[in-house]
Amino acid sequence: MKPQDFFSEPIDKKTNKQYYMSEENATLENEKPQGLSFVEEEVYNDLRAGKNGGRLNTRFPPEPNGYLHIGHAKAICMDFGVAEKFGGTCNLRFDDTNPVKEDVEYVDSIREDIHWLGFDWGDREYYASDYFPQLFDLAVRLIKEGKAYVDDQTSEQIAAQKGTPTEPGQNSPYRSRTPEENLDLFLRMNEGEFDEGARVLRAKIDMASPNMHFRDPIMYRIIKTPHHRTGTKWKVYPMYDFAHGQSDYFEGVTHSICTLEFVPHRPLYEYFVKELADESYCPRQIEFNRLNLTYTVMSKRKLLQLVKEGLVAGWDDPRMPTISGMRRRGYTPASIRNFINTIGYTKYEALNSVSLLEHAVRDDLNRIATRVMAVINPVKLIIDNYPEGRVETVTMENNPEEEGSGVHEMPFSRELYIEREDFMENPPKKFFRLAPGQEVRLKGAYIIKGTENIERDADGNIIAIHCTYDPESRSGLPGASRKVKGTLHWVSAEHAVDAQVRLYDRLFDVENPAAEPDRDFREMLNPESLVVVEHAKLEPFIIENATQGKKFQFQRIGYFTPDYDSTAEHPVFNRTIALKDTWEKVQKKA
Repeated sequence: MKPQDFFSEPIDKKTNKQYYMSEENATLENEKPQGLSFVEEEVYNDLRAGKNGGRLNTRFPPEPNGYLHIGHAKAICMDFGVAEKFGGTCNLRFDDTNPVKEDVEYVDSIREDIHWLGFDWGDREYYASDYFPQLFDLAVRLIKEGKAYVDDQTSEQIAAQKGTPTEPGQNSPYRSRTPEENLDLFLRMNEGEFDEGARVLRAKIDMASPNMHFRDPIMYRIIKTPHHRTGTKWKVYPMYDFAHGQSDYFEGVTHSICTLEFVPHRPLYEYFVKELADESYCPRQIEFNRLNLTYTVMSKRKLLQLVKEGLVAGWDDPRMPTISGMRRRGYTPASIRNFINTIGYTKYEALNSVSLLEHAVRDDLNRIATRVMAVINPVKLIIDNYPEGRVETVTMENNPEEEGSGVHEMPFSRELYIEREDFMENPPKKFFRLAPGQEVRLKGAYIIKGTENIERDADGNIIAIHCTYDPESRSGLPGASRKVKGTLHWVSAEHAVDAQVRLYDRLFDVENPAAEPDRDFREMLNPESLVVVEHAKLEPFIIENATQGKKFQFQRIGYFTPDYDSTAEHPVFNRTIALKDTWEKVQKKA
């Protein structure tokens, strides 16, 4: 039997534990699946050994204090992916233990992001706040057993007494309080008798421990801000280290998979969990490396700062590394998952090149995007020998990479728009675009030749270019096989639709903003990360098919998608990514 053949069998509905059993969990002697990450290997080995009754239950536990970013996407792919691979399940649990920073808006956005990435948690949506009564009861028990005490010191005093990794800490003067006194104070803390910061509940472990996290960590603090789910019921709230492992246990989580910064926290995780666990079941923490990207910041605090200061247009700004921002920009779930699969999971931190992500995006969009024509920086092109008033249609292939994608018709007329940079009066050698006396092909249509007739405005700017065409050069006609070196995209001037185009690029112009501690990260923002172009010229087919989420390749330019702001009266398109990565070349020249 293969691990992916595990079947689910939920039991113990009273505790909401989800059990996922294998029929032959103890005798998984078949060949191990190939290409497993080290995390998957650990899970596979636990299942093969029959740990936790041979069941597998992971969880994704975001705190609802901001929008998810691509770093969270890596965790989502691991938490949900390993459950899928080995026939288990994955819970969604909101670690909502700090009402000061949390909001329902973030809960809703997290749900949407996970679904968009292609994962589902079924009916297993939980909240740490679901367990506040059990956590409170556990704290009371630890107080009664002399394992926890109320400390009246300030956070600064507590921090100063912690000591250093090589020097032991100092005991709090309140460490010797009796269990009766501690219990009385803790209950009064929850009744709202004391101010925020006046008292905390600490675990009584070992102030001389070489592990700093064991030096009487704080379990509860006073917070009087109403909670988004529990209102004003609670005045004390558990700290992450106390709540997280217990929540895992209450849910029946078998594998708590998290990032490397929680390695030092693991002993404390295990310490608190063992206050509840028995030999039959105990969750296990496994850590993997975070996702770090070049030209990006992942700090939720810094991302929130960008939003609050109006340096970006919100959490879903297409320049943001948030999942909602990437969705709005036109990234696909498949491209993000493929990128994460490419970089893999390791036990050491790394800085991944954003070019790898962009490659994954290009690769997927090349496969699915509809080919169309749009002119971003238009200049008029007049075909002098083309009949005035005549309009014909040319047939354009929708996607050569996608079988059965079909074709669409595009109008062709005497006056067209081409890109301004596709014409030069005095071109250098190897300029294979339009110039006086030089031929190019208009994609899907005719071969044209530039003339000396160039119209200018009062300031000397070119406003119209004249050319002639070869009537026999259209596809299917005798002159169609004639070779020319350049091919240009174009749009019929009479039929073109005006649109706003937003050209997005990397948010920062420094490869690793986190490695510049002496600089304000806002000083490293790329001033060219957004260029808004008005009056781009689009072929009508684009507007007719610009449904939300639709992917287009503007030929020779890049991949685009309609923005949320787009309307029939005012179309708006976001550039997801250029056709080629020119950033690295530009940076090397700088």
